[in-house]
Amino acid sequence: MTRRRPIRPLAAALTLALIAPGVAFGQTAKERELEARIAQLEAQVQALLQGQQQTQATVEQTQASVAATQTQLDEVRVAQGAPGDGKPRIQSAPILTGGNPGSVFSYGGFIKLDAMTTDTSDGAIAEGSAGRLFYVPATIPVVANGAEPDTDPYTDFHAAFSRFWLAADWTSEGGDKFRGFIEADMFGGGSANLGNEVATNTHGVTLRHAYVTWNKWLAGQTWSNFQDVAALPEAVDFVGVTEGTTFVRQAQVRYTSGPFSIALENPLTTVSSVDTAARNSAGGSNLMPDVTARWVGKGDWGHFSVAGLLRQLKSGDESTSGAAVSLSGRFNLGDSDDIRWMANYGSGIGRYLAFGLGADAVLDANGELHSQTGAGGFVAWRHAFTPQLRSNLMYSVAEFDNDRGLAGWGPGSWAAIERAQSFHANLIYSPFPKLDIGAEVSWGERALEDDRKGDLKRIHTTVKYSF
Repeated sequence: MTRRRPIRPLAAALTLALIAPGVAFGQTAKERELEARIAQLEAQVQALLQGQQQTQATVEQTQASVAATQTQLDEVRVAQGAPGDGKPRIQSAPILTGGNPGSVFSYGGFIKLDAMTTDTSDGAIAEGSAGRLFYVPATIPVVANGAEPDTDPYTDFHAAFSRFWLAADWTSEGGDKFRGFIEADMFGGGSANLGNEVATNTHGVTLRHAYVTWNKWLAGQTWSNFQDVAALPEAVDFVGVTEGTTFVRQAQVRYTSGPFSIALENPLTTVSSVDTAARNSAGGSNLMPDVTARWVGKGDWGHFSVAGLLRQLKSGDESTSGAAVSLSGRFNLGDSDDIRWMANYGSGIGRYLAFGLGADAVLDANGELHSQTGAGGFVAWRHAFTPQLRSNLMYSVAEFDNDRGLAGWGPGSWAAIERAQSFHANLIYSPFPKLDIGAEVSWGERALEDDRKGDLKRIHTTVKYSF
């Protein structure tokens, strides 16, 4: 019994020695299994993170695309009307499909009804004449024998001076500014085949302006650089102060730098014959363009402008020169009043003054061409009674020096126009923004060299809506 006891501790030690390495080996396998599991989870987490990043990038790209599309849709909706108003759309793409990206399109104009009653001393103005639509002093009748016919007043209605314009503006990345502009009205005359006052009162579309500007340059048709449009008074008539204002629209190339501008403009000479005082005929044989220059000073007080004109006058093989100057401006007299004025003088000024009331040049009996001197001007006072109600008083005059010393001056020459003048007074009311209702009374007179005169009295009303 005593010999067996030492065996038990030895067996226990041997057993423990045999089991211990197994236990150690078992823990190492478990750890490896866990490490493998952790690595697998880490790979899965990394894959999920990469997928999330890709998904986020896709989401951001999609959001940017949606925002750009929404912006384009908003632009179209703004151009067509307020979004969500339930109205059908006729425009689903940019208006300027052929324009530079980022171009801005604009449209405007007005609708104008003119109604007038006219009384002329020496017979009615010819039906279909421009003088039946607005005040043209050259159309005032003056009878040949001095006997004044008994003519009743006559009334005319028309909407021929309604107009519209379109413009496209664009600025390049370098800051260059461009504009294309075109404007038309309905003062193109009627057509015997398409309509007249008997039935449809059809009028043709007339080009007023068509030009492009690039920074300081202008090319195309617009107001002559010799004309100060900003000095014109507010008239119910198309112009009102016709005799005293320069008024020409024509093709030109113009350069403007600050207050100064210079232009080369379309040349055309109007010529009358001294022995017959025939109505002016146009000579289209000019070689040199008309040269105009203008300077404008502006301030809170208003503006002042001085312009010059140099011309070649030509008819057939005969030619001479002409030069003229124009001073004009507007003086503000407080918040409710201003004075607008113009004074013009020079040789060869005829085509530029009073719708060509006088000729640029005269052809004498020897076939020699002489420039004709003319002068004209106007003054107008504007007073605003209220922000909606204002009035204008205007006086306008033009005179021409018909040289009686020219060869061939004779009895037929006494019919040449010596002078024209007119007075106008109006009242214009704007009950709503952009809506004008006006009435104007006018008196005009045309006088010839032989002292014969014809006058015009007119009541002119209008309704005009601008947009």
